[in-house]
Amino acid sequence: MDGRQGERGAGPLERLARVHPGEGATLALALAYGFLVFASWYVLRPLRDEMGIAGGADQLAWLFTGTLAATLLVQPAFAALSARFPRRRFVPWTYRFFAVQLVAFFAVLARGGADPVVAGRVFFVWTSVFNLFVVSVFWALVADVFREEQGRRLFGLIAAGVTLGGICGGALTALLVGRLGSAPLLLVSALLLEGAARAAAALGRRAGRDLPGQARLDGAPLGGDALAGIRRVLGSPYLIGIALFLLLYTVGSTFLYVLQARIVAEAITERAARAAFFARLDVAVNLLTLLLQTTVTGRVLARLGVGATLAVLPALSCAGFSVLALAPTLAVVATFQVVRRAANFALARPAREVLFVPLARADKYQAKTFLDTFVYRLGDQTGVWSERALRALGLGLTGTAGAAVPLAALWLGLAVVLGRHHARLAAKAPPD
Repeated sequence: MDGRQGERGAGPLERLARVHPGEGATLALALAYGFLVFASWYVLRPLRDEMGIAGGADQLAWLFTGTLAATLLVQPAFAALSARFPRRRFVPWTYRFFAVQLVAFFAVLARGGADPVVAGRVFFVWTSVFNLFVVSVFWALVADVFREEQGRRLFGLIAAGVTLGGICGGALTALLVGRLGSAPLLLVSALLLEGAARAAAALGRRAGRDLPGQARLDGAPLGGDALAGIRRVLGSPYLIGIALFLLLYTVGSTFLYVLQARIVAEAITERAARAAFFARLDVAVNLLTLLLQTTVTGRVLARLGVGATLAVLPALSCAGFSVLALAPTLAVVATFQVVRRAANFALARPAREVLFVPLARADKYQAKTFLDTFVYRLGDQTGVWSERALRALGLGLTGTAGAAVPLAALWLGLAVVLGRHHARLAAKAPPD
């Protein structure tokens, strides 16, 4: 169906949201799926951030190293699972695998007796693996179900459902952590994950009814083996470009995360107050993100294209790190985090997911999961140890922030190159 004809035949809500007739049910399931995944994660995120600081901000580098090691163990297992089992099975199983572990964490923490610092470090590493897998699998399924043209129109709206989940999850933690403590919130997160598993299965079934070929895709394994994702990335210049883009993003994010941890640890000394601060920060990020996603994202992607949309976040990062280098204060780092993360969720992340739409299914699950987990955590490692090296050289907060500026400029150039490559791939893609 022609997009303009579809919009003329749609109702006011469909025109406002750029939804075409016949897409509503599939879109609603994708929105529910994203809401549940991110609500589950944002219940845990403030707890993870507080536990990371509780053991000392100087230990963050080692926590990121542990996270990379854990990712190396889990990612090949996921690749092997997706190679052997069909989508309708391995996607829900992924969420239930993590939900069971959340229940186990609850049992340990509720019983008491565990060293809080050790338990916090284990939880930090585990959640840092958890969030990448559950988010990567969500976007992989969405990119598998929707077509290129739909992705440009609808991924911003789907991301708005994600943001609502983040708002609700962060608000739940901010409201309840002081009354109930941390352990009961793990059960809340596990229940939300079970809902996400059910929504993912329903989305696959619905797409199988509505879209040509989706029933076959939902029931067919991807093939390959545990190392298929690595081989696919190394064999594709386009995927290598995405890997470099993600690496530069995560290096900058880790620089900012460590700077934030040091500034917050000095400015706020009480643990519950820090957890509440992080939760409020998450809510502010998600409110701004939701505003942008519902008013800007779809139109920017459709009119400016993927490359220009990807370039917004690196440009903002250049400016933000420059200001932080001049004034490394709590207000500045909080404002920069809110703006940068909102731009990532509202613009960079939807555009980055559109990069995968014209690719083969194995790239969407196996290669993408490798990129979103191992490469992401490799960027963490590069960022956190580089920050420690800069501090060892005596640069401090100002020097670390200043060092991130040229990296952001390189990242900006790469966004433009990726956008051009994607345009060529999309033009060659067969019609739906």
